[in-house]
Amino acid sequence: MNPHGESGEEPHAARGFDTHHPPAPELVSDCVHCGFCLPACPTYALTGEETQSPRGRIYQIKLIGEGAAPLDAAAVHHFDSCLGCMACVTACPSGVQYDRLIESVRPQIERNWARSRSDRAFRELVFRLFPYPRRLRPAAVLGALYRRLRIRNALARSGLLRRLPARLRALEALMPDVPLRSALRRTPARSPARATARRTVGMVTGCVQQVFFAHVNEATVRVLTAEGCDVVAPRAQGCCGALSEHAGREEEAAARAHRLIDTFGPLDVDAIVVNVAGCGSALKEYGRLLADDPGYRERAEEFAAKVRDVSELLDELGPVAPRHPVPARLAYHDACHLAHAQGIRDEPRAVLRTVPELDVTDIPESAMCCGSAGIYNLVQPDAAEELGRRKAGHIQEVAPDAVVTANPGCLLQIDRHLDGELPLLHPVQVIDASIRGVMPW
Repeated sequence: MNPHGESGEEPHAARGFDTHHPPAPELVSDCVHCGFCLPACPTYALTGEETQSPRGRIYQIKLIGEGAAPLDAAAVHHFDSCLGCMACVTACPSGVQYDRLIESVRPQIERNWARSRSDRAFRELVFRLFPYPRRLRPAAVLGALYRRLRIRNALARSGLLRRLPARLRALEALMPDVPLRSALRRTPARSPARATARRTVGMVTGCVQQVFFAHVNEATVRVLTAEGCDVVAPRAQGCCGALSEHAGREEEAAARAHRLIDTFGPLDVDAIVVNVAGCGSALKEYGRLLADDPGYRERAEEFAAKVRDVSELLDELGPVAPRHPVPARLAYHDACHLAHAQGIRDEPRAVLRTVPELDVTDIPESAMCCGSAGIYNLVQPDAAEELGRRKAGHIQEVAPDAVVTANPGCLLQIDRHLDGELPLLHPVQVIDASIRGVMPW
């Protein structure tokens, strides 16, 4: 990728980090450059370049922070190419908090680097669409018509799809085939436990999740109520800000966090449940995001302390609803923001193994990102495509009947590169099918 952006326009003169939350020198100095992060890093695996590794990026952060190097086009390119998958955090024996370092760099880039016009325009398109379910629903309807009327096939035959810019090709290829009825459904505001109530939980319905994966939200509600949870899903909730925060749009992320905290704050709930790995990772970090905000700091910490991934909560509760057999072999893909950012690896597997006759198998390079990573597969389509193909190949090696993973971006990315060869499901859909006594696909 051109480090100046797709248009090749030259940005303004390079500058360094500003004084608003620059990368902390003490975190930079934790890195002893041992290299354990290298085999875990997707971009290093693809390129073999030191500057495309965590320790290489940390060294660049050190130089820029000390004024020995500028925040220039090359540095921005190396930081932009990081997926933020946090596999290096898991691999690091020294406990280097690379997640905090890269998350402090990204707002610096957005404030201190002038992206090209085409780059800014594409990012604005993404952030004016994806965090807004009301805008996504018409887009889903248009997408459904696009597929039903076979417009996509006609464009592919004509060669026009191949002529689109790489980012637009990626956006088109990742468009899910959503049933219209599903895209227009909404999660009920209240769903009572079907047995003796054990918990009252608030449910975060998400943005992309509630439009493109409404069936996952429905399965989540059915499983939680079957397991003795009263489920509250406030209609007023909006985007949690995860995409914004991961892209360095700090003020936007904080504003979205304020709204979600205000929405869930008055509710008397034991836990706040989320079924999207990327959202869950951001929600659990609200205390850090709003640490300088005196009006929200304590509320953010209280909110974050209640957040549970749905598999985390189900494992904590233990099953009470009877399970029916699902005689199938599932390949489990670790979503990065579940496994690395939240440290949740065993719980989804344990919950799936409550299903009789279900064989859950791991994938080679299970800790390696599939290339989704928030909006990464849209803004860095070439690297994302390589990683997607790599992940699809490893899935095929284990010959599963279906693939399960706990993040919508991963579902879309893997489905694209498997080309519809296998069913893809959220783990909660498998549990839901087992409770209801049906096959998940």
